[in-house]
Amino acid sequence: MRPLEDVRIVSLEQYGAGPFGSMHLAELGAEIIKVEDPSVGGDVGRSVPPYAEEGDSLFFQSFNRDKSSITLDIRTPEGRAVFEDLVRTADAVYSNLRGDVPEKLAIRYSDLKEVNPRIVCCSLTGFGMTGPRSREPGYDYVLQALGGWMSLTGEPGGAPQKTGLSLVDYCGGYVAAISLLAAIHAARRDGVGTDCDLSLYDTAVSLLTYPGTWHMTAGYEPARTHHSAHPSLIPFQAFEAADGWLVVGCAKEKFWQRLTVVMDRPELAQDPRFATFADRNRNREVIIPLLEEIFRTRTVADWLAPMYAASIPCAPINDVAGALVDPHTLERDLVAETDNATFGQVRTLRSAVRVGPPGADRAPTRGAPAMGADTERVLRELGYDDARIAALREAGALGKE
Repeated sequence: MRPLEDVRIVSLEQYGAGPFGSMHLAELGAEIIKVEDPSVGGDVGRSVPPYAEEGDSLFFQSFNRDKSSITLDIRTPEGRAVFEDLVRTADAVYSNLRGDVPEKLAIRYSDLKEVNPRIVCCSLTGFGMTGPRSREPGYDYVLQALGGWMSLTGEPGGAPQKTGLSLVDYCGGYVAAISLLAAIHAARRDGVGTDCDLSLYDTAVSLLTYPGTWHMTAGYEPARTHHSAHPSLIPFQAFEAADGWLVVGCAKEKFWQRLTVVMDRPELAQDPRFATFADRNRNREVIIPLLEEIFRTRTVADWLAPMYAASIPCAPINDVAGALVDPHTLERDLVAETDNATFGQVRTLRSAVRVGPPGADRAPTRGAPAMGADTERVLRELGYDDARIAALREAGALGKE
């Protein structure tokens, strides 16, 4: 058995952050029942271009493996009744909607505790359910701007930059998954559920970590650094070689000493200007140009071989294609292959979350479901017969045929 096979989550999720969070739980065995609103075509992720057609997309496939999908309009009386029946059988209701929407849809703990006192109501919103921005929609790009990330990303003197990936969304999904599991644990222990009020804004600000601590405590002013350099550890950045780019990370003094040998410049380790991290930081305007000149004299491969041999942290700067075919990617079984009626064989990336001994086989994975693919099965598991299912369809609670 997978560790979460006894967990059932009813999810009103859409797009990226919410589905990303629950997909890790699904891979660990949790039953994720996606409630998709048929009046708006279900999860908006189904229509994200450029690879979208017939109510499905490769974007949607990236975030929704191993889940079930039912169509249900919980704003109708009939749909609400079905939703509450699901809540009676579930451990959690999970959503990623605007901060004021959980109240409007009545999916908070105060709304559902009479239905199931142990239910956990986990809401991942843009800005949380409190505060002056609580009614604003939250998107990764907006949160990177508000959270200070873009002021730190890019070259000094250039325009502010977002990260290449939607990291606020994805980190928010992880935060939601951790919070949801903790709340389910507490509900099973205590017999009482709760709300989890999570936000992408909180996630973005909390991830400022040590630069935030430095600023608030010591007056440090964070700034963008040349070639993605660490703010104080030198050398720890991207360097241009004769035929490409690599990263060298001397996070300990011993790595710097080894690097000077690899560079055939051992005297640099003895130079009092460069002896310690503090010395190199004070003299960064001297040492960085010198190192850049040295690294341009050899190819990436010619640098990596001796640095690997000396156990100096380093890596080539791969493109996406290179990262996906790296031998370590393949050995770690990070690529999932599933069949899809629209796109044929779909190759997506598996969760980094693992439970089990090193090298253990991973559980089989299923492709993301077609919208409403599991509606009838889930309803019959609730005890609904043909007549009641037909009545729900007639009332429009399951969407139009």
